[in-house]
Amino acid sequence: MSTALLVSILLGYLLGSIPFGVIVTRAAGAGDLRKIGSGNIGTTNVLRTGRKELAALTLLGDMLKATVAVLVARHFFGDIPALAAGAAAFLGHVFPIWLRFKGGKGVATYLGALIGAAWPVGLAFAAVWIAVAWLTRYSSASALAASIVAPVLLALFVGLVPALVFAALTLALWALHHENIARLMAGEESRIGQKSTAAETGS
Repeated sequence: MSTALLVSILLGYLLGSIPFGVIVTRAAGAGDLRKIGSGNIGTTNVLRTGRKELAALTLLGDMLKATVAVLVARHFFGDIPALAAGAAAFLGHVFPIWLRFKGGKGVATYLGALIGAAWPVGLAFAAVWIAVAWLTRYSSASALAASIVAPVLLALFVGLVPALVFAALTLALWALHHENIARLMAGEESRIGQKSTAAETGS
């Protein structure tokens, strides 16, 4: 493995490991996010604190940490290390070293990496998420649908390598949401805005 690739992966992982949800809720006096609702560190669970501004900050932070990782790696090392940095940021969010490798489900971080890699596809991901959320009110279904569209668009308009990288991240995202998928199929998944203690999707 080249030094550039190794540095990019390390950069992405460390940035991805920053638990913005935990940081902003604790700083705002909203308590330990891991003991609220589903215990997830992402945006959906931050909403359960009743503080929409904290959820917005969490979403922004979890997105930008991956975007920054991709852009910095591309600036210094090129496109392939940039993709590696984005994937590592996703894994860092899911398995953060600062939280004993117990993190979120990676939706916002996936989107942030996608914006850094190909921002028009990132916008398409966001558009699909919003459309599905508006139609179904299911956050998990929105993320799952958008994650299918992203690799297809990358393959069609950007390139095979980015498409393969994000296809792998999509598979990981679906695996992380296996409980949500089971609840969706059973008609038991909580809708956006509905209070639940189930382990729902998070960013």
